[in-house]
Amino acid sequence: MNITRNNVDALNAVVTVEMKKADYEPEVEKVLSNYRKTANVPGFRKGQVPMSLIKKQYGKAVLLEEVNKLLQAKLNQYMQDEKLEILGNPLPKANEDFNLDGDDFTFEFELGLAPTFDVDLATVKNLTQYKIVADDKLLDEQVLRIRKQYGKMIQKDTVEEGDDITGTFINEEKGINNSTSITTDIFKNKTEAAKFNGKKVGDVVTLSTKGLFDDDHKLMDYLKVGHDDVHGLDIDVDFKIEEITATEPAELNEELFKKLFGEGDVADLDALKNKIKEDAEKQFAVQADQKFLNDVTESLLATTKFDLPAEFLKKWIQQTGENQLSAEQAEAEYNKSESGLRYQLIEGKIITSNGLQITFDDLKDYTNGLIRKQMAQFGQMDPTDADVDGIVMRVLSNQEEVKRLSEQVMSEKMLNLFKEKVSAKTKEVSYEEFVKASYGE
Repeated sequence: MNITRNNVDALNAVVTVEMKKADYEPEVEKVLSNYRKTANVPGFRKGQVPMSLIKKQYGKAVLLEEVNKLLQAKLNQYMQDEKLEILGNPLPKANEDFNLDGDDFTFEFELGLAPTFDVDLATVKNLTQYKIVADDKLLDEQVLRIRKQYGKMIQKDTVEEGDDITGTFINEEKGINNSTSITTDIFKNKTEAAKFNGKKVGDVVTLSTKGLFDDDHKLMDYLKVGHDDVHGLDIDVDFKIEEITATEPAELNEELFKKLFGEGDVADLDALKNKIKEDAEKQFAVQADQKFLNDVTESLLATTKFDLPAEFLKKWIQQTGENQLSAEQAEAEYNKSESGLRYQLIEGKIITSNGLQITFDDLKDYTNGLIRKQMAQFGQMDPTDADVDGIVMRVLSNQEEVKRLSEQVMSEKMLNLFKEKVSAKTKEVSYEEFVKASYGE
């Protein structure tokens, strides 16, 4: 068997495989001999069927299968031996003259080659690594949220801002009669929301549906209006108030602290705020790290330039899916996936050039930490090592879980590398400031 390669350019090649009869014939004869031993053909005893009959009945199918198996094995071995980095899979070139009646066969495959490039982390500039702190405003809001969560519901006579209001939306002409509970902050139109202030049980508030919510689809939930009717709906609806309630916040006392934390160090407001601050800033650190990772990724995509075998990849997408796509559909799919492919290549180069590896101990330690965090959330604060190790090994026996966890471990290694090698300024912000910086809200 002879395999040769013609490099069309730096990103495309054609591999030609020339297969002689001597390459495949021994395996074909072996398979046909086994068929002969087991074939049941009327008029012949088992194992006594003439080979000519076996070849006539099964020969071409066996030949095709064995040639294909040998072809794939030799092609894969060739690419390994030549250390070819390819994108997608080899695409067979059509050969209209091909038939199975000859003794020698020639096959051609198109290859899309991975580009050669370097990744320079020094090109990543003007990034900010955020340190998010839980400020007094956030701490006060969280304390109030906890107090309300453990508070008690009280009946009220008059509506005030923040109260829960139960009642019925009514519009006889449109057939609207829907009981629901609301708070006035659900309304985008603050003028309409203000109509509830000072109202009592039994009062009726008339509201205009136009612009009442930030999304007209919410009319479907609160008024039970059909989807076809909600867009631009401009009618008046009455809301008859049937109940007004509010949550009386729980007292900050020993009883509440025990409910929250059991017997422990939290015994007053300052300790509660310190605990909230500690827990919040741990979660904030995860969000800040993810933003930094995303920002470095975007910067690397913008600054690391290389070409791709685009036409090959479009053809590969077109031909190898479950359903063959049109050229236009394949191009659309390529355009959607190009950025992800580029970063996969960049990430692979970073991993290789920096010697980043995942060991089984890395996976065990990472999974151990996740399990302990999950157990703590369910009140198991001090599980035994044996219990945790048993769960870890069960998790790591699942290959899908191993793959998912490996991706998380490598992401963590990449993050640590970026923190070490990417120049970025550190900025301390509140969570509100971080959201504005991240999303412009």
